[in-house]
Amino acid sequence: MKLYAAPLDFRNIAREFKVPTDFAPEVHAEAASLSDRHAGQRRDARDIPFVTIDPVGSKDLDQAVYIEKAGEGFRVQYAIADVAAFVEPESLTGRESLERGQTIYLPDEPARLHPPELSEGNASLLEGVDRPAALWTFELDGRGEVRRANVERALVHSVARLDYDGVQADADRGTLHPSIEHLPEVGKLRQASSLRRKAINLRVPSVRVVENEEGHFELVIEPRHPVMDYNSEISLLTGMVAGQMMVDAGVGFLRTLGPAPADAEAAFRREMHHLGFDVGEIGEFLAAVNADTPRGMAVMREAQKLLRGAGYVNLGEKGPDVHAGIGGYYSHVTAPLRRLIDRYATEVCIAICAGTPVPEWVSRDANRVVKAMGRTSQLASTVDRACLNLTEATVLHPWLGHNFESIVLQSNEQRNEARIFVTDPPVLAECLGGPEEGRETAVSLIRADAQKREVAFAWPAD
Repeated sequence: MKLYAAPLDFRNIAREFKVPTDFAPEVHAEAASLSDRHAGQRRDARDIPFVTIDPVGSKDLDQAVYIEKAGEGFRVQYAIADVAAFVEPESLTGRESLERGQTIYLPDEPARLHPPELSEGNASLLEGVDRPAALWTFELDGRGEVRRANVERALVHSVARLDYDGVQADADRGTLHPSIEHLPEVGKLRQASSLRRKAINLRVPSVRVVENEEGHFELVIEPRHPVMDYNSEISLLTGMVAGQMMVDAGVGFLRTLGPAPADAEAAFRREMHHLGFDVGEIGEFLAAVNADTPRGMAVMREAQKLLRGAGYVNLGEKGPDVHAGIGGYYSHVTAPLRRLIDRYATEVCIAICAGTPVPEWVSRDANRVVKAMGRTSQLASTVDRACLNLTEATVLHPWLGHNFESIVLQSNEQRNEARIFVTDPPVLAECLGGPEEGRETAVSLIRADAQKREVAFAWPAD
Protein backbone atom coordinates (compact mmCIF):
# COMPACT_ATOMS: atom_id res chain seq x y z
CA MET A 1 0.00 0.00 0.00
CA LYS A 2 1.39 3.37 -0.99
CA LEU A 3 1.25 5.82 1.88
CA TYR A 4 1.29 9.60 1.55
CA ALA A 5 2.06 11.02 4.99
CA ALA A 6 3.90 14.29 4.45
CA PRO A 7 2.89 15.78 7.85
CA LEU A 8 4.78 12.99 9.65
CA ASP A 9 8.53 12.47 10.04
CA PHE A 10 9.94 9.14 8.88
CA ARG A 11 13.63 9.99 9.18
CA ASN A 12 14.02 7.82 12.30
CA ILE A 13 12.79 4.81 10.36
CA ALA A 14 15.30 5.51 7.60
CA ARG A 15 18.07 5.71 10.18
CA GLU A 16 16.92 2.61 12.08
CA PHE A 17 16.92 0.42 8.98
CA LYS A 18 19.99 2.08 7.46
CA VAL A 19 18.15 3.31 4.37
CA PRO A 20 20.41 5.79 2.54
CA THR A 21 18.45 8.91 1.64
CA ASP A 22 21.28 10.92 0.07
CA PHE A 23 24.39 10.40 -2.08
CA ALA A 24 28.02 11.32 -1.66
CA PRO A 25 29.00 14.56 -3.48
CA GLU A 26 31.20 12.64 -5.92
CA VAL A 27 28.25 10.41 -6.92
CA HIS A 28 26.10 13.48 -7.57
CA ALA A 29 28.88 14.98 -9.65
CA GLU A 30 29.39 11.85 -11.73
CA ALA A 31 25.66 11.37 -12.29
CA ALA A 32 25.38 14.93 -13.60
CA SER A 33 28.14 14.23 -16.15
CA LEU A 34 26.81 10.94 -17.54
CA SER A 35 25.75 10.79 -21.18
CA ASP A 36 24.33 8.29 -23.65
CA ARG A 37 26.96 5.63 -24.43
CA HIS A 38 24.94 4.47 -27.46
CA ALA A 39 24.39 7.85 -29.09
CA GLY A 40 24.33 7.53 -32.87
CA GLN A 41 23.37 3.84 -32.70
CA ARG A 42 19.67 4.30 -32.15
CA ARG A 43 16.53 4.19 -34.23
CA ASP A 44 15.17 7.72 -34.55
CA ALA A 45 11.65 7.41 -33.10
CA ARG A 46 11.14 11.08 -32.30
CA ASP A 47 8.20 11.22 -34.72
CA ILE A 48 6.14 9.02 -32.37
CA PRO A 49 4.08 11.32 -30.08
CA PHE A 50 4.78 9.60 -26.77
CA VAL A 51 3.18 10.75 -23.53
CA THR A 52 3.94 9.88 -19.91
CA ILE A 53 1.31 9.14 -17.23
CA ASP A 54 2.43 9.42 -13.62
CA PRO A 55 1.34 10.80 -10.25
CA VAL A 56 1.19 14.58 -10.03
CA GLY A 57 4.65 16.10 -9.55
CA SER A 58 6.64 12.99 -10.54
CA LYS A 59 9.94 13.65 -12.26
CA ASP A 60 11.45 10.13 -12.38
CA LEU A 61 9.61 9.11 -15.54
CA ASP A 62 10.43 5.54 -16.58
CA GLN A 63 7.78 4.97 -19.24
CA ALA A 64 6.16 6.73 -22.16
CA VAL A 65 3.39 5.25 -24.29
CA TYR A 66 1.71 5.61 -27.66
CA ILE A 67 -1.16 3.39 -28.87
CA GLU A 68 -2.72 3.23 -32.33
CA LYS A 69 -5.15 1.01 -34.16
CA ALA A 70 -3.58 -1.61 -36.43
CA GLY A 71 -6.18 -3.49 -38.48
CA GLU A 72 -8.50 -5.31 -36.10
CA GLY A 73 -5.96 -4.97 -33.29
CA PHE A 74 -3.56 -2.41 -31.90
CA ARG A 75 0.06 -1.36 -32.02
CA VAL A 76 1.41 -0.41 -28.59
CA GLN A 77 4.73 1.41 -28.46
CA TYR A 78 6.24 1.67 -25.01
CA ALA A 79 9.44 3.59 -24.37
CA ILE A 80 11.42 2.72 -21.24
CA ALA A 81 14.22 4.94 -19.91
CA ASP A 82 17.53 3.47 -21.12
CA VAL A 83 19.41 3.72 -17.83
CA ALA A 84 22.09 1.25 -18.95
CA ALA A 85 23.13 3.75 -21.61
CA PHE A 86 24.21 6.14 -18.84
CA VAL A 87 25.38 3.88 -16.00
CA GLU A 88 28.57 1.96 -16.61
CA PRO A 89 28.80 -1.01 -14.22
CA GLU A 90 32.13 0.06 -12.72
CA SER A 91 31.20 3.70 -12.32
CA LEU A 92 30.47 5.21 -8.90
CA THR A 93 26.80 5.42 -9.86
CA GLY A 94 26.77 1.80 -11.03
CA ARG A 95 28.39 0.47 -7.86
CA GLU A 96 26.08 2.57 -5.70
CA SER A 97 23.02 1.15 -7.47
CA LEU A 98 24.24 -2.42 -6.90
CA GLU A 99 24.26 -1.68 -3.18
CA ARG A 100 20.89 0.10 -3.09
CA GLY A 101 18.99 -2.35 -5.33
CA GLN A 102 15.86 -0.23 -5.63
CA THR A 103 14.21 3.00 -4.62
CA ILE A 104 12.61 2.64 -1.19
CA TYR A 105 9.54 4.81 -0.83
CA LEU A 106 9.42 6.46 2.55
CA PRO A 107 6.17 8.48 2.64
CA ASP A 108 7.89 11.83 3.08
CA GLU A 109 10.81 11.33 0.69
CA PRO A 110 12.05 8.43 -1.45
CA ALA A 111 15.45 6.85 -0.87
CA ARG A 112 16.42 6.81 -4.53
CA LEU A 113 18.26 4.14 -6.46
CA HIS A 114 19.99 6.79 -8.57
CA PRO A 115 20.91 10.42 -7.89
CA PRO A 116 18.26 12.92 -9.04
CA GLU A 117 20.65 14.32 -11.66
CA LEU A 118 20.05 11.02 -13.47
CA SER A 119 16.66 9.73 -12.27
CA GLU A 120 14.90 13.10 -12.54
CA GLY A 121 17.22 14.57 -15.14
CA ASN A 122 19.15 13.15 -18.09
CA ALA A 123 17.65 9.64 -18.04
CA SER A 124 14.06 10.61 -17.22
CA LEU A 125 11.58 10.71 -20.12
CA LEU A 126 10.67 14.33 -19.49
CA GLU A 127 8.37 16.30 -21.74
CA GLY A 128 9.79 18.26 -24.65
CA VAL A 129 13.31 16.81 -24.77
CA ASP A 130 14.97 14.00 -26.72
CA ARG A 131 15.77 10.96 -24.59
CA PRO A 132 17.43 7.57 -25.16
CA ALA A 133 15.05 4.70 -24.55
CA ALA A 134 14.50 0.99 -24.88
CA LEU A 135 11.55 0.99 -27.27
CA TRP A 136 9.12 -1.94 -27.05
CA THR A 137 6.69 -2.46 -29.94
CA PHE A 138 3.74 -4.84 -29.49
CA GLU A 139 1.36 -5.94 -32.21
CA LEU A 140 -1.89 -7.03 -30.52
CA ASP A 141 -4.83 -8.87 -32.07
CA GLY A 142 -8.48 -7.99 -31.54
CA ARG A 143 -8.52 -9.76 -28.15
CA GLY A 144 -5.47 -7.89 -26.93
CA GLU A 145 -3.18 -10.93 -27.24
CA VAL A 146 0.38 -10.52 -28.49
CA ARG A 147 1.12 -11.43 -32.11
CA ARG A 148 4.62 -9.94 -32.33
CA ALA A 149 6.96 -8.05 -30.03
CA ASN A 150 10.34 -6.36 -30.29
CA VAL A 151 12.58 -4.11 -28.25
CA GLU A 152 15.37 -1.92 -29.58
CA ARG A 153 17.36 1.15 -28.66
CA ALA A 154 15.77 4.37 -29.86
CA LEU A 155 15.74 8.12 -29.46
CA VAL A 156 12.29 9.29 -28.34
CA HIS A 157 10.52 12.55 -27.56
CA SER A 158 7.63 12.86 -25.12
CA VAL A 159 5.11 15.48 -26.17
CA ALA A 160 3.13 15.66 -22.91
CA ARG A 161 3.59 14.88 -19.22
CA LEU A 162 0.17 13.71 -18.04
CA ASP A 163 -1.03 12.75 -14.56
CA TYR A 164 -3.64 10.21 -13.48
CA ASP A 165 -6.19 12.73 -12.21
CA GLY A 166 -6.10 14.67 -15.47
CA VAL A 167 -6.18 11.58 -17.68
CA GLN A 168 -9.16 10.17 -15.80
CA ALA A 169 -10.97 13.49 -16.11
CA ASP A 170 -10.22 13.49 -19.85
CA ALA A 171 -11.47 9.89 -20.14
CA ASP A 172 -14.70 10.78 -18.37
CA ARG A 173 -15.23 13.70 -20.78
CA GLY A 174 -14.27 11.65 -23.83
CA THR A 175 -11.32 13.95 -24.57
CA LEU A 176 -8.29 11.70 -24.03
CA HIS A 177 -5.00 12.79 -25.54
CA PRO A 178 -4.77 11.29 -29.06
CA SER A 179 -1.68 9.28 -28.10
CA ILE A 180 -3.70 7.31 -25.52
CA GLU A 181 -7.24 7.47 -26.90
CA HIS A 182 -7.15 3.66 -27.22
CA LEU A 183 -5.71 3.06 -23.73
CA PRO A 184 -9.06 2.18 -22.09
CA GLU A 185 -9.91 -0.32 -24.81
CA VAL A 186 -6.49 -1.97 -24.74
CA GLY A 187 -6.47 -1.91 -20.94
CA LYS A 188 -9.82 -3.70 -20.77
CA LEU A 189 -8.69 -6.29 -23.32
CA ARG A 190 -5.57 -6.97 -21.27
CA GLN A 191 -7.65 -7.22 -18.10
CA ALA A 192 -9.77 -9.85 -19.83
CA SER A 193 -6.58 -11.67 -20.80
CA SER A 194 -5.52 -11.56 -17.15
CA LEU A 195 -8.82 -13.16 -16.10
CA ARG A 196 -8.36 -15.87 -18.74
CA ARG A 197 -5.00 -16.68 -17.13
CA LYS A 198 -6.66 -16.67 -13.66
CA ALA A 199 -4.13 -14.05 -12.56
CA ILE A 200 -4.36 -12.31 -9.19
CA ASN A 201 -4.22 -8.59 -9.90
CA LEU A 202 -4.10 -6.49 -6.74
CA ARG A 203 -5.27 -2.88 -6.78
CA VAL A 204 -4.13 -1.72 -3.36
CA PRO A 205 -5.27 1.89 -2.95
CA SER A 206 -3.02 4.66 -1.74
CA VAL A 207 -3.78 6.23 1.63
CA ARG A 208 -3.14 9.87 2.46
CA VAL A 209 -2.68 11.37 5.91
CA VAL A 210 -4.44 14.70 6.35
CA GLU A 211 -4.68 17.05 9.31
CA ASN A 212 -8.21 18.12 10.26
CA GLU A 213 -9.42 21.36 11.81
CA GLU A 214 -8.94 19.98 15.34
CA GLY A 215 -5.27 19.31 14.66
CA HIS A 216 -5.76 15.52 14.50
CA PHE A 217 -4.55 13.32 11.67
CA GLU A 218 -6.92 11.25 9.54
CA LEU A 219 -6.47 8.43 7.03
CA VAL A 220 -8.12 9.10 3.67
CA ILE A 221 -8.26 6.45 0.93
CA GLU A 222 -7.15 7.95 -2.38
CA PRO A 223 -9.43 7.10 -5.33
CA ARG A 224 -7.89 4.54 -7.66
CA HIS A 225 -8.79 5.70 -11.14
CA PRO A 226 -9.55 3.09 -13.82
CA VAL A 227 -6.85 4.65 -16.03
CA MET A 228 -4.28 3.64 -13.40
CA ASP A 229 -5.22 0.02 -13.97
CA TYR A 230 -5.28 0.41 -17.76
CA ASN A 231 -1.81 1.95 -17.67
CA SER A 232 -0.58 -0.84 -15.38
CA GLU A 233 -1.76 -3.37 -17.94
CA ILE A 234 0.77 -2.00 -20.44
CA SER A 235 3.56 -2.53 -17.93
CA LEU A 236 2.28 -6.05 -17.13
CA LEU A 237 2.13 -6.82 -20.85
CA THR A 238 5.76 -5.76 -21.25
CA GLY A 239 6.93 -7.81 -18.28
CA MET A 240 5.15 -10.94 -19.51
CA VAL A 241 6.57 -10.62 -23.03
CA ALA A 242 10.04 -10.03 -21.60
CA GLY A 243 9.74 -13.04 -19.31
CA GLN A 244 8.64 -15.37 -22.10
CA MET A 245 11.34 -13.98 -24.39
CA MET A 246 14.06 -14.78 -21.84
CA VAL A 247 12.68 -18.23 -21.04
CA ASP A 248 12.69 -19.08 -24.76
CA ALA A 249 16.30 -17.90 -25.00
CA GLY A 250 17.34 -19.59 -21.74
CA VAL A 251 18.97 -16.45 -20.38
CA GLY A 252 17.87 -13.53 -18.25
CA PHE A 253 15.97 -12.74 -15.07
CA LEU A 254 12.49 -13.69 -13.91
CA ARG A 255 10.27 -12.38 -11.16
CA THR A 256 8.78 -15.54 -9.64
CA LEU A 257 5.99 -16.44 -7.24
CA GLY A 258 4.63 -19.83 -6.26
CA PRO A 259 0.90 -20.52 -5.87
CA ALA A 260 -0.72 -19.54 -2.59
CA PRO A 261 -0.70 -22.37 -0.02
CA ALA A 262 -4.08 -24.03 0.49
CA ASP A 263 -4.31 -22.84 4.10
CA ALA A 264 -3.59 -19.22 3.10
CA GLU A 265 -6.31 -19.33 0.44
CA ALA A 266 -8.77 -20.90 2.89
CA ALA A 267 -8.02 -18.21 5.49
CA PHE A 268 -8.49 -15.48 2.87
CA ARG A 269 -11.85 -16.89 1.83
CA ARG A 270 -13.01 -16.98 5.47
CA GLU A 271 -11.95 -13.38 6.00
CA MET A 272 -13.74 -12.25 2.86
CA HIS A 273 -16.91 -14.03 4.01
CA HIS A 274 -16.71 -12.13 7.30
CA LEU A 275 -16.34 -8.86 5.36
CA GLY A 276 -19.51 -9.70 3.46
CA PHE A 277 -18.06 -10.93 0.16
CA ASP A 278 -18.68 -14.10 -1.83
CA VAL A 279 -15.30 -14.83 -3.39
CA GLY A 280 -15.78 -17.47 -6.08
CA GLU A 281 -12.77 -17.44 -8.44
CA ILE A 282 -10.22 -15.23 -6.72
CA GLY A 283 -8.97 -13.33 -9.78
CA GLU A 284 -12.50 -12.44 -10.90
CA PHE A 285 -13.45 -11.47 -7.36
CA LEU A 286 -10.50 -9.10 -6.93
CA ALA A 287 -11.14 -7.53 -10.33
CA ALA A 288 -14.71 -6.67 -9.30
CA VAL A 289 -14.04 -5.26 -5.82
CA ASN A 290 -14.22 -1.49 -5.37
CA ALA A 291 -10.82 -0.86 -3.83
CA ASP A 292 -11.66 2.76 -2.98
CA THR A 293 -13.89 1.76 -0.06
CA PRO A 294 -12.61 0.81 3.43
CA ARG A 295 -13.71 -2.81 2.96
CA GLY A 296 -12.24 -2.88 -0.53
CA MET A 297 -8.93 -1.64 0.86
CA ALA A 298 -9.04 -4.42 3.47
CA VAL A 299 -9.67 -6.97 0.72
CA MET A 300 -6.64 -5.87 -1.26
CA ARG A 301 -4.36 -5.73 1.78
CA GLU A 302 -5.39 -9.19 2.95
CA ALA A 303 -5.05 -10.56 -0.59
CA GLN A 304 -1.36 -9.62 -0.45
CA LYS A 305 -0.93 -12.71 1.76
CA LEU A 306 -1.71 -14.82 -1.31
CA LEU A 307 1.32 -13.36 -3.09
CA ARG A 308 3.98 -13.87 -0.45
CA GLY A 309 7.25 -15.52 -1.32
CA ALA A 310 8.01 -13.63 -4.53
CA GLY A 311 11.63 -13.75 -5.64
CA TYR A 312 14.02 -13.38 -8.56
CA VAL A 313 15.68 -16.05 -10.67
CA ASN A 314 18.81 -15.88 -12.82
CA LEU A 315 18.05 -18.23 -15.71
CA GLY A 316 21.75 -18.90 -16.05
CA GLU A 317 21.68 -20.63 -12.66
CA LYS A 318 18.15 -22.01 -12.30
CA GLY A 319 15.31 -23.21 -14.47
CA PRO A 320 12.26 -21.02 -15.16
CA ASP A 321 9.45 -20.60 -12.64
CA VAL A 322 6.17 -18.86 -13.35
CA HIS A 323 4.68 -15.97 -11.43
CA ALA A 324 1.40 -17.30 -10.03
CA GLY A 325 0.00 -13.80 -9.58
CA ILE A 326 0.49 -13.11 -13.31
CA GLY A 327 -0.37 -16.55 -14.62
CA GLY A 328 2.81 -16.93 -16.67
CA TYR A 329 6.46 -15.97 -16.93
CA TYR A 330 7.27 -12.45 -15.87
CA SER A 331 10.24 -10.10 -15.65
CA HIS A 332 10.76 -6.62 -14.29
CA VAL A 333 11.83 -4.39 -17.20
CA THR A 334 9.68 -1.25 -17.00
CA ALA A 335 11.13 0.73 -14.06
CA PRO A 336 14.92 0.94 -14.45
CA LEU A 337 15.10 4.33 -12.74
CA ARG A 338 13.66 2.71 -9.62
CA ARG A 339 14.75 -0.97 -9.77
CA LEU A 340 18.23 -2.30 -10.44
CA ILE A 341 17.19 -5.55 -12.11
CA ASP A 342 15.16 -3.79 -14.81
CA ARG A 343 18.36 -2.31 -16.24
CA TYR A 344 19.93 -5.76 -16.55
CA ALA A 345 16.82 -7.60 -17.79
CA THR A 346 16.18 -4.97 -20.46
CA GLU A 347 19.74 -5.39 -21.72
CA VAL A 348 19.12 -9.13 -22.13
CA CYS A 349 15.94 -8.52 -24.13
CA ILE A 350 17.65 -6.00 -26.41
CA ALA A 351 20.40 -8.55 -27.11
CA ILE A 352 17.86 -11.33 -27.80
CA CYS A 353 15.92 -9.20 -30.29
CA ALA A 354 19.11 -7.96 -31.98
CA GLY A 355 20.59 -11.47 -32.18
CA THR A 356 23.73 -10.35 -30.36
CA PRO A 357 25.46 -11.80 -27.27
CA VAL A 358 24.30 -10.62 -23.86
CA PRO A 359 26.87 -8.05 -22.62
CA GLU A 360 29.59 -9.51 -20.42
CA TRP A 361 28.82 -7.12 -17.56
CA VAL A 362 25.24 -8.40 -17.39
CA SER A 363 26.35 -12.04 -17.07
CA ARG A 364 29.12 -11.15 -14.63
CA ASP A 365 26.81 -9.27 -12.25
CA ALA A 366 23.74 -11.53 -12.64
CA ASN A 367 23.92 -13.37 -9.31
CA ARG A 368 24.87 -10.22 -7.43
CA VAL A 369 21.88 -8.40 -8.94
CA VAL A 370 19.47 -11.18 -7.89
CA LYS A 371 20.85 -11.14 -4.34
CA ALA A 372 20.63 -7.34 -4.17
CA MET A 373 16.99 -7.44 -5.25
CA GLY A 374 16.13 -10.11 -2.71
CA ARG A 375 17.85 -8.23 0.11
CA THR A 376 16.40 -4.83 -0.72
CA SER A 377 12.90 -6.15 -1.44
CA GLN A 378 12.84 -7.52 2.07
CA LEU A 379 14.14 -4.19 3.37
CA ALA A 380 11.49 -2.27 1.43
CA SER A 381 8.75 -4.49 2.86
CA THR A 382 10.07 -3.99 6.40
CA VAL A 383 10.23 -0.21 5.94
CA ASP A 384 6.70 -0.15 4.46
CA ARG A 385 5.33 -1.96 7.50
CA ALA A 386 7.20 0.32 9.90
CA CYS A 387 5.89 3.45 8.15
CA LEU A 388 2.32 2.14 8.14
CA ASN A 389 2.55 1.17 11.82
CA LEU A 390 3.93 4.61 12.75
CA THR A 391 1.19 6.33 10.78
CA GLU A 392 -1.63 4.29 12.29
CA ALA A 393 -0.28 4.75 15.82
CA THR A 394 -0.01 8.53 15.28
CA VAL A 395 -3.49 8.84 13.78
CA LEU A 396 -5.09 6.76 16.55
CA HIS A 397 -3.18 8.12 19.56
CA PRO A 398 -5.67 10.94 20.40
CA TRP A 399 -8.41 8.31 20.64
CA LEU A 400 -6.92 6.06 23.34
CA GLY A 401 -9.72 4.58 25.41
CA HIS A 402 -12.37 5.23 22.76
CA ASN A 403 -14.50 2.51 21.18
CA PHE A 404 -14.49 1.63 17.48
CA GLU A 405 -16.74 -0.53 15.37
CA SER A 406 -14.93 -3.54 13.94
CA ILE A 407 -15.33 -6.83 12.09
CA VAL A 408 -13.56 -9.91 13.46
CA LEU A 409 -11.57 -11.53 10.62
CA GLN A 410 -9.71 -14.19 12.61
CA SER A 411 -10.06 -15.35 16.20
CA ASN A 412 -7.96 -17.60 18.43
CA GLU A 413 -9.79 -18.30 21.67
CA GLN A 414 -6.91 -20.33 23.10
CA ARG A 415 -4.52 -17.39 22.74
CA ASN A 416 -7.26 -14.91 23.59
CA GLU A 417 -6.49 -12.78 20.54
CA ALA A 418 -8.03 -11.83 17.22
CA ARG A 419 -7.36 -9.96 14.00
CA ILE A 420 -9.91 -7.25 13.31
CA PHE A 421 -10.79 -4.68 10.69
CA VAL A 422 -11.75 -1.28 12.08
CA THR A 423 -13.91 0.47 9.55
CA ASP A 424 -13.21 4.09 10.52
CA PRO A 425 -10.36 4.86 10.29
CA PRO A 426 -9.67 1.89 8.00
CA VAL A 427 -7.19 -0.17 10.04
CA LEU A 428 -6.29 -3.86 10.24
CA ALA A 429 -5.08 -4.58 13.75
CA GLU A 430 -4.58 -7.05 16.58
CA CYS A 431 -7.15 -7.36 19.33
CA LEU A 432 -6.92 -8.84 22.81
CA GLY A 433 -9.86 -11.14 23.47
CA GLY A 434 -11.47 -13.93 21.49
CA PRO A 435 -14.68 -12.66 19.87
CA GLU A 436 -16.37 -14.94 17.37
CA GLU A 437 -15.11 -14.74 13.80
CA GLY A 438 -17.37 -12.71 11.54
CA ARG A 439 -18.87 -10.80 14.42
CA GLU A 440 -19.39 -7.05 14.11
CA THR A 441 -18.51 -5.66 17.50
CA ALA A 442 -17.18 -2.63 19.33
CA VAL A 443 -13.56 -2.75 20.51
CA SER A 444 -11.55 -0.37 22.71
CA LEU A 445 -8.30 1.22 21.64
CA ILE A 446 -5.85 0.32 24.41
CA ARG A 447 -2.51 1.13 22.76
CA ALA A 448 -1.37 3.61 20.12
CA ASP A 449 2.35 4.11 20.69
CA ALA A 450 4.02 6.03 17.85
CA GLN A 451 7.49 5.56 19.33
CA LYS A 452 7.12 1.77 19.42
CA ARG A 453 4.89 1.82 16.32
CA GLU A 454 2.29 -0.35 18.04
CA VAL A 455 -1.51 -0.35 17.91
CA ALA A 456 -3.80 -2.70 19.82
CA PHE A 457 -7.48 -3.00 20.65
CA ALA A 458 -9.35 -5.01 23.28
CA TRP A 459 -12.66 -6.87 23.39
CA PRO A 460 -15.14 -6.56 24.93
CA ALA A 461 -15.20 -2.79 24.71
CA ASP A 462 -15.34 -0.81 27.93
